[in-house]
Amino acid sequence: QVQLVESGGGLVQAGGSLRLSCAASGRTFSSYVMGWFRQVPGKEREFVAAISQRSITTYYADSVKGRFTISRDNAKNTVSLQMNSLKPEDTAVYYCAATMLRVGIRVPQSYDYWGQGTQVTISS
Repeated sequence: QVQLVESGGGLVQAGGSLRLSCAASGRTFSSYVMGWFRQVPGKEREFVAAISQRSITTYYADSVKGRFTISRDNAKNTVSLQMNSLKPEDTAVYYCAATMLRVGIRVPQSYDYWGQGTQVTISS
């Protein structure tokens, strides 16, 4: 079992940056593909980024490609999301998630473990 705790959300102006972090418990963190999703009220949870177990492959939603960077540190059981050039439409609750699957990683249903979420608000 994996427990995930996000941190780093907040309120920033458009064009600014934030760095989200996710701390994972458990000894098998390096076995999981890690993902970030986001959700706004009334909408489905949306894929943002994912990273393979040994950081060989990263995946991004088109809406964040070139602005966001996902990374992980298996020694520290953490995964991070560096968000630059933030836009008001990036406003959402951001969730960290873990899965052992290597397919369907852009789909929330593929993930077994979720954090509680952290609010990101971008003002215009």
